[in-house]
Amino acid sequence: MKLQLWRNATLVLTIDNLNILIDPMLGEKGSLGAFPMTDNDLLNPLVDLPFSDEELAQKLSTIDAVVISHLHPDHWDTKAVDLLDKNIPVICPESIASQIIQQGFTNIIAIHDHIMWNDISISLTNGLHGTGEIGEKMGTVNGFVFKKSEHSVYIIGDSIWYDGIAREIDKHQPQHIIAAGGAATFSVGDPIIMTSEDLIKLCQHAPEATIWVTHLEAVSHCKESRKFIKAKIHEQHLENRCIVLEDGEEVPLLF
Repeated sequence: MKLQLWRNATLVLTIDNLNILIDPMLGEKGSLGAFPMTDNDLLNPLVDLPFSDEELAQKLSTIDAVVISHLHPDHWDTKAVDLLDKNIPVICPESIASQIIQQGFTNIIAIHDHIMWNDISISLTNGLHGTGEIGEKMGTVNGFVFKKSEHSVYIIGDSIWYDGIAREIDKHQPQHIIAAGGAATFSVGDPIIMTSEDLIKLCQHAPEATIWVTHLEAVSHCKESRKFIKAKIHEQHLENRCIVLEDGEEVPLLF
C-alpha cells in the first residue's frame, strides 16, 4: 500500500495497484470563496493543488474508485463533480448516496456498515464533527477502514478525538491511521477536527500505529499550522510515528 496527500483531505490510497481517490477537492485556489463564520475573508482553498491541470488529468485517468466521507465542499467540490467520470465507482455512506446520484454518477456503492470491493474490505466508521450547536450544524460524518489480508488503514475523516474514535481503533486495530488535524474552528464553538492535543491522545491510544496528519494549511478556519503541530509532536517524542504530510507527498505504508 501507499498513500499520497494531494491537498487538505484529498488523498490517493493505493492497494494492490488499485488507486482510490478520497474526498476530492479539485478546484483551483480560491474557487470555494470565503467560508462563513470564520472571522476572515480568505478565499478557499488557500493553496492550489501541487501539480498542473495536465498532471491532474493524468492522475485522474489512473483512479479506480472514489470514496467520499461527507459532502462538505472541501471534501467534494463542483470541480470534482465536473472532472470525474460519471461511471467511476463511487463508494460512500448510504446517507449521501442519493445526492451523488443526483449529480449524475451512475455507479454508486453505498455502505451501511461494510462492503467488499475488489477483495478489499471497506468498513464505515463514525465520527464527531464538533460539539454542541456547531457539531449539529456540521452534520453526520464518517470515516473508513480499508483492509487487505492483515493490513489495515483507518481514515478517520473530519472528527475530533472522542471515545467513538477509540472504539473504532479497538475494533479494527489499524496499523496506519490518517487523521484530520489543524484544529479547524469557526468564530463560535470549539474545534471541529483534531487539535494537536487530540493528535497526541490518538497516538497514546494507538501506540502500535503510525499516524499520518492531513487537512492542513488549505482552508481558512484551520488554526494550527504544520510547524505548530510538528513542534507539539516533537515535545512528546512522537515524531517517529506521527507524521505531518506535505501537499503532494507520497509515502509507502509499511507493515
